[in-house]
Amino acid sequence: MAFDPSTLTYNAQGLIPVIAQDCDTHEVLMMAWMNAEAVTKTLETRRVTYWSRSRQAFWVKGESSGNTQALEALRVDCDRDCLLALVRQNGPACHTNRRVCFYTDITDEGEQVLMEPMA
Repeated sequence: MAFDPSTLTYNAQGLIPVIAQDCDTHEVLMMAWMNAEAVTKTLETRRVTYWSRSRQAFWVKGESSGNTQALEALRVDCDRDCLLALVRQNGPACHTNRRVCFYTDITDEGEQVLMEPMA
């Protein structure tokens, strides 16, 4: 039986947060959003498809940059209101050309950039 994305809990905008994690290193790469159709497209194509809130359009990761995410597994949390996409990342995950989006450390002393953009 095919997965029914309507069984997930979406916010008022019809979106669910998705954490992308490298399936080999377990490194957290990024966070984005999906709607029910993006979940279906991701499962059908095995290419991670997000919903762009700014463009109000589907966004297949790497479609323009070449920095693709191949889906290995899609998991749902216990409350069914957040997804974890285990992916094979090709190139940087962040639009700043860094491996991950979480490259800034915040402490009580301020912020520190932990990684520079990839060459």
